[in-house]
Amino acid sequence: MSQLKKLAGQTAIYGLSSILGRLLNYLLVPLYTRVFDPGEYGVVTQLLALAAFFNIVFTYGLETAYFRFFQTEKGNPKVYATGLISIIASSLSLGLLIVIFSGPLAAWLRVDGNNDPNLSLYIAMFAGILAFDAITAIPFAKLRQENRAKRFAFLRLVNICVNILLNLFFLILCPKILATGAEYPFIDFIYKPSFGIGYIFVSLFVSSLVTLLMLLPEIFSVQLHFDKALWKKMLRYSFPLAIAGFAGMINETFDRILLPVLIQDNTTAMAQLGIYGACYKLSILMTLFIQTFRYAAEPFFFNQSEKEQSREVYATVMHWFVIVCSFIFLAVMMYIDIVKILIGPEFREGLAVVPILLIANLCLGVFFNLSIWYKLTGKTQWGAWLAIFGAVITLLFNFLLIPVMGYMGAAWATLICYASMMLASYYGNQKYYHVPYRIAPLFGYVFWAIILYFISELIRPYVIDNLWSILLINTLLTLVFLATTFFFERRKIAYLRRRK
Repeated sequence: MSQLKKLAGQTAIYGLSSILGRLLNYLLVPLYTRVFDPGEYGVVTQLLALAAFFNIVFTYGLETAYFRFFQTEKGNPKVYATGLISIIASSLSLGLLIVIFSGPLAAWLRVDGNNDPNLSLYIAMFAGILAFDAITAIPFAKLRQENRAKRFAFLRLVNICVNILLNLFFLILCPKILATGAEYPFIDFIYKPSFGIGYIFVSLFVSSLVTLLMLLPEIFSVQLHFDKALWKKMLRYSFPLAIAGFAGMINETFDRILLPVLIQDNTTAMAQLGIYGACYKLSILMTLFIQTFRYAAEPFFFNQSEKEQSREVYATVMHWFVIVCSFIFLAVMMYIDIVKILIGPEFREGLAVVPILLIANLCLGVFFNLSIWYKLTGKTQWGAWLAIFGAVITLLFNFLLIPVMGYMGAAWATLICYASMMLASYYGNQKYYHVPYRIAPLFGYVFWAIILYFISELIRPYVIDNLWSILLINTLLTLVFLATTFFFERRKIAYLRRRK
């Protein structure tokens, strides 16, 4: 249980930076959805989805390879140096290529109805953002390996705060200063109203650069010696993970790339994409919990792998992970009347996708927990095959459902994909690295949360004009979930308290 407490402590610190930081960052969504119309926000959604794909190419699985070889090479500093040199060289090369071909890439995106005149400049800025973020990936992994969660959290928060402050400066302060009619040469020099959404990308570029500069002490903390033989071994391990990551990005973001392609009416395609992208953000709490959990869990799982009863520990971690995710689903949906304030009124027609995406992300989180089997056994090719399997399902159901259902089809395709990957990974886990998961309680908590949500929706029409009544009823239903959880887990909770 001490291992679980350590994992919980690390998750709490990573979570504080990630949740606080991302919540601050997501507070930009109300700003974006009020300053820009759905079509303009659709451009932002499209470019961020493409950037997620390129991010996999830029990092090519070296973070996980670093954790793996740090263990197998007994902390040899050459692992860090070799991984860092590799990613610096590749990031600079790939970034330069994207800048060179930013014009053709912009022309390709304009085919889908994206007619922003500054598109090639946005793409060039993203090349810099991707390069900076990739170079910092290995130093951040080193901080995680060394359990320096506070330093990690501080740097993440600085990145997010710089991004937020620049957004507020360009999108609120500068327009207000210009509206006064006073002359400010500095403002006139750096701010052009016609650049619009471009300032979102300027803010990301500067914040990524600041993070890179602040990580220079970690980058040069060891002698940068490149070990070619070690590099080849790391690539052999990481390449299947890169394939898995790329296929995973198809599952995670390709719906936002396909939406403007598969919707016939180009005049509404970018608007639908903007609505879907904004409502996707409302699944923030589930996404944040899964992300912060992964930051702490990945090195934790590797460190536990050679200890006795490690598989029982993994099963216990999964059990509590599903309970927390089920609660997050219920909390978001019970208070959706408050959560929806985060997006502008013209974006709220897409709220029906939120419960579907929350359950989809829950399945994805379970998949990440299950995926430890192929990482610990060195069978990383299975990670690639599972992700490719998911990508095929994503493409199939997006092509089938989006033309018929629009963004609702994209949401259902996401759920079908992640649920299928979860089940396939469970099969592999039980066959190659058996972990004694208690399946009945896991499904039980998820279904119980869904049932309580449906009860809320059945009651809603009778109190639709009274927000306070809706919130009171939903709060009671949430307390029912917590009470039943405490009842069934009371012995485990009591045991954990005694172990303090």
